[in-house]
Amino acid sequence: MWIGELSRRTGVSTRLLRYYEEQGLLHAERDGNGYRRYRPEAVERVGRIRELLAAGLPTETIRGFLPCAENGPGPSGCAGYIDMLDSHRSRLARDIAELQRRHEALSAYTSALRPE
Repeated sequence: MWIGELSRRTGVSTRLLRYYEEQGLLHAERDGNGYRRYRPEAVERVGRIRELLAAGLPTETIRGFLPCAENGPGPSGCAGYIDMLDSHRSRLARDIAELQRRHEALSAYTSALRPE
């Protein structure tokens, strides 16, 4: 499929799809006219990229992790990426706890300022 069709099927702009390609996250073949042609699996791959970006992972990490995510565990070195994802989840949990603490502190402060 051409880039426009991939864009329509995924809801991702053609500009962003080109960026994913520049970052090594997405691969396209070129036809005789130089147009990008994507395999049908690209739809699922773009979805996975979007999910991992939404989780806060940098493109460099995603680039290394995608083969593991698509091929499953095995000799591709998934263990290191699983550890990295666990570490990222732990960081997010700490960040959430800190944000909750700040939220509670602000709530207590504003409650103290409100007239009864």
